[in-house]
Amino acid sequence: MNIELKPLKDIDTPIKVLFTGYLTTVAVGYFFALIQILFTHGMADGKFGLSVDDIVYSYYGNRSGTLLETKLNGSMKDKAPENERFAIMQWIRDGAAQSSYVSSGVSKIIEDRCVMCHNEAASGIPDFTKFENIASVTEQDQGATFSSLTRVSHIHLFGISFIFMFVGMIFSFTETPRTGYKCVAIGMPYVFLLVDILSWWLTKLHPMFAWLVIVAGMGMAISFAFMLVTSLLEMWLFDKVFVDNQGHRYPAWSNYVENGLARIGLENPADLFKKTACLLQHSFLYVWKQWIVYGWPGVKNGINAIKRKLSK
Repeated sequence: MNIELKPLKDIDTPIKVLFTGYLTTVAVGYFFALIQILFTHGMADGKFGLSVDDIVYSYYGNRSGTLLETKLNGSMKDKAPENERFAIMQWIRDGAAQSSYVSSGVSKIIEDRCVMCHNEAASGIPDFTKFENIASVTEQDQGATFSSLTRVSHIHLFGISFIFMFVGMIFSFTETPRTGYKCVAIGMPYVFLLVDILSWWLTKLHPMFAWLVIVAGMGMAISFAFMLVTSLLEMWLFDKVFVDNQGHRYPAWSNYVENGLARIGLENPADLFKKTACLLQHSFLYVWKQWIVYGWPGVKNGINAIKRKLSK
């Protein structure tokens, strides 16, 4: 049974206001989420702006140093002057012994600079009022833990999928894109979301997958922006954007897409999907091979390391 959807330009004004309020609020939230990424992951290498190194340090870790050193040179760099950060790092390189914790002055620095946030009342970060928690971050930087990845993954999957569901529902009332293109636009954010979450775990196992995190994030952002902008234009500016001054509708934007594909030798848009499917197949086989060669052995080594720690 076919259900006739009322186009966005024809719906009642109160519903337009409702949809616009939701889309605008979600867009602002998305913007602040990007800013938050810049101030967390984007400072992992000590330089402002998101880079591949930031992704690697956040998930795989900086294996050449300890977690505390990585933070002091990265996202926590502005929390203490250089001489105090150097004193902490020197204490770490001297063995991070509890016997020299107070005499080296590190105890005082931690108390003045860190405990205001890293205390027993804080959630999700180590409590630096206890030495054993400080000692745990003076070990080799292994990046995000599997437990933290599990926690963040399920939160993102549940939360972001709800956002895309409502954005996609509003976008489904548009009439300028054809049905096939609407299906692709609505489905792509979910694909990129799953790839994004998967890429965190893959990067934890091998740093070469850091590029996949950036590509998946960009794909989600582009899909979201396209649905949001198209929906708002149809609701409020349909006659100005999609109709000329003679009252004639412009061709659907998908016509321009298909004409552009024809100019590069893809007269049939289905050819693009076939080639994309072939590329994805080869990419999957490559990723699977890397998983067998590097990923699974890394997981086994991690499990064995955890077993050794638990047996002590």
